[in-house]
Amino acid sequence: MNQPFNPKSVSLQLFNTATRKKEKLVPLNNNKVLMYTCGPTVYNFAHIGNFRTYIFEDLLRRTIKFLGFEITQVMNLTDLDDKTITGATENNISIYDYTRPYIEAFFEDIDTLHIERAEKYPAATDYIDDMIEMIEILLNKGIAYQGTDKCIYYSISKFPNYGCLSHLKLDELQVGASERIIHDEYDKENAADFVLWKACEPERDGNIFWESPFGKGRPGWHLECSAMAMKILGESIDIHCGGIDNMFPHHENEIAQSEACTGKKFAQIWAHSEHLIVDNKKMSKSLGNFYTLRNLLEKGYSGIQVRYLLLQTHYKTQLNFTMEGLDAAKHSLKRLDDFILRMLHINHEHSTGKVVPILNEALKEFTEALGDDLNISVALAAIYDMIREINALYDLQLVGKSDAEAVVSTMKKFNEVLGVMSFEKVEDSIPQHLKDALIARNQARTNKDWALSDKIRDQIKAEGYLIEDTQNGTTLKKIEG
Repeated sequence: MNQPFNPKSVSLQLFNTATRKKEKLVPLNNNKVLMYTCGPTVYNFAHIGNFRTYIFEDLLRRTIKFLGFEITQVMNLTDLDDKTITGATENNISIYDYTRPYIEAFFEDIDTLHIERAEKYPAATDYIDDMIEMIEILLNKGIAYQGTDKCIYYSISKFPNYGCLSHLKLDELQVGASERIIHDEYDKENAADFVLWKACEPERDGNIFWESPFGKGRPGWHLECSAMAMKILGESIDIHCGGIDNMFPHHENEIAQSEACTGKKFAQIWAHSEHLIVDNKKMSKSLGNFYTLRNLLEKGYSGIQVRYLLLQTHYKTQLNFTMEGLDAAKHSLKRLDDFILRMLHINHEHSTGKVVPILNEALKEFTEALGDDLNISVALAAIYDMIREINALYDLQLVGKSDAEAVVSTMKKFNEVLGVMSFEKVEDSIPQHLKDALIARNQARTNKDWALSDKIRDQIKAEGYLIEDTQNGTTLKKIEG
């Protein structure tokens, strides 16, 4: 007997940027995974490079749940930084009024892309007191200091483990900081030190500032994530994610701040997605290859098609986005939907027992691939191999109704992770006059009136449908493209 495969029997191995090797996910808190993911800076609409990272994080989240873990995910909303302040002051509105439309757009976009909602979406402006508290701890420990410009800085020389994530050496950072680090232009003791609190400058900040024991100002960007992550999830978390561009200096600085405050390891595993490029070039507005999700929707693509394209390349591989690739994603999804639709319409009871072993093997290969550092290409290959085998049995009329139900159930399991499939009988929306035409065409064939049959076929095709013969009779199938 073939025992159903249990996805919970597979462990999850993730590549840890900090150790440069795959490590088994072992949650600190029994079966519950604590994960922090760097979210959008809400000064504009998110672009497809951002969504490449968010979809990787969604795939990770869904896989964690698929393998039987519970998860609490926090994704921050950076509503306080130089860009949001500039936008608010230039438009003479509050920072809240400036960022609100972009926050709303972000949530609309992630819903369009079928990205599951995180448990918490903290905004930086709601955690200023916690950031001030962290700065006071670092000042009291002698790790932070106040510069002549009244800003508060973190002294990286006081944290010997600095560089543990990026694998850069402290002495190299101190010598080559001006060339290797993007840092704020403030007065500080060492060029590689980074800002924790920016003193208010009215010409730059307008009236956007907060009161603190160190004077009027606002927290540095790096500090925001540390404060929110630890306030909501605790001093130590299981996974911290983001794009590779955030690894240094942002995530490096998060480690320094958090661990200097608590004396505890901040994150067990660091996972970073690689860059997205467009037509083998860096995405930029000047090159005319800069896309938001909304740009692609205006071109007639769906959120699911964009999701599939951003999903199908391993997160540690650079993704080259092209319109041809988006068209290919569209056709791949059509293949999945057509297969599901075919299974949904099998109504005879004949079963040979050949289907279930194929399903079990496919689910096993799919799950083990995901457990191996989210090896999505192998996971998808397992699905398409399964489809090919089941279709071959279908053509031989060896797939019964109970088999088809098992197939659809397995596809739904795959979709718990992928989030790209439809399980509706989509042809129910076919216009009634075309259904009537199909009946008339079949009657013409029965009467051997081939001329009339061909004429009706061409009329149906002109309205965007093909006639497809199946083991359950003839059906209409919408022409894509």
